[in-house]
Amino acid sequence: MVTDFKTLIFLCEDELNSREYAAIHHGKIKEEWDNLTQWMELHYYTDFSEAIGLQYCDETLGTHIFVDRLAHKEQIRLRAVRMLTSYQKDGDFEFRTPRIERIFYGNTGNDMSLYLSYLRNIQHLSVSTLRNKEQYLYEFFSYLEKRSLTLDNLSIAVMEDFFLSMDYTPASRHNCGSTLRIYFRYAHDNGITEKDSSVFILEDNYNRHCKIPTTYDEDEICRIIASVERSSATGKRDYLILLLAAEYGWRSSDIVNFQFSQIDWDKNVIRFSQHKTNIPVEYPLLSTVGNAIIDYLKHGRPTTDAEEIIVSGESAKKGRPLSSPTVHSIVTKYMRKADIKNWNSKKHGAHSLRHSLATNMLKKNVSMPIISTVLGHQNTETTKVYLKVDMNKLRQCPLSMPEICSKHYKAGRCEA
Repeated sequence: MVTDFKTLIFLCEDELNSREYAAIHHGKIKEEWDNLTQWMELHYYTDFSEAIGLQYCDETLGTHIFVDRLAHKEQIRLRAVRMLTSYQKDGDFEFRTPRIERIFYGNTGNDMSLYLSYLRNIQHLSVSTLRNKEQYLYEFFSYLEKRSLTLDNLSIAVMEDFFLSMDYTPASRHNCGSTLRIYFRYAHDNGITEKDSSVFILEDNYNRHCKIPTTYDEDEICRIIASVERSSATGKRDYLILLLAAEYGWRSSDIVNFQFSQIDWDKNVIRFSQHKTNIPVEYPLLSTVGNAIIDYLKHGRPTTDAEEIIVSGESAKKGRPLSSPTVHSIVTKYMRKADIKNWNSKKHGAHSLRHSLATNMLKKNVSMPIISTVLGHQNTETTKVYLKVDMNKLRQCPLSMPEICSKHYKAGRCEA
């Protein structure tokens, strides 16, 4: 961990340059770092730490988390300082400034904190997954603390009261239940609790296919891809990512795990087993994709020994594979740049491009088995969810209404 303040500032400035921050925004961040430098000198600090950064924010802003009362300039100051603390701790800028500070305390809280550290350092879960698990664990921890309960006091009645008190949506109830069920098993296996309390979480029968998928039409997809400035190394990488998501419908996990060994250049095919399902799939190597790969390898990809094709160009992570949340951010960036209508009120990650591919194929009368094959589904039942967004196909499904012979329906033409 870098503690020397001047060295940390130098590394973070280099990171801003590698991420191609706009000059105006870069200048505002740098100005706040200069203000922090003066404050550090006033307090005779030469080494920087998270505690010092939070102290500075508390003294000058009255908070070290995001609150609505902060003026725009104050928000930039908070962001600038938290960029330093997160880079020092994780080698990366945090995705966004948190609005809530979750502090676990006491025996129950400490056990949950150790569990989250286990997920982060041993299981290597993604930042977004850790954030979700931390949220649900903290909400459950707060519930226990308010009622002076421990993990040994759990029962079906307690768990149902917790879910009722949170007023979760069906999806959040399902995700929270899954998070707590896994934690309760971990607690039992590691001697934290005598009994396995996961049995107290009732099945919710949540149907994960109950929602209508978010899709974009072909014109919108073309505009998203065309919005990439392909002259830079970052642009060449992002263009390839968008093509893999839009042309093949790949999930983010398959994009970040795409390796050289999966390409058969002689036969012009790509073969691999999907990261999520382990189902083997094969795709033709489209000329657009092949040319984008070659262009990126020759003119955009940093020198690295990584087996993954797509890697980070940022100084702190240069040559290392990307994470799935990064792919989501990249897709979002170009939806915004292409000025796609209402993109921010809909799903806007790589998975929305996967949904769009399936739906647009369906509109062209491509059969369900073929769409299932392209998406790597085990059966067509999973693929039928896309019928929900194709009104023309839905119109072919309803049965005709039988004639109703009743005196209550005057429109009926039955003989008396």
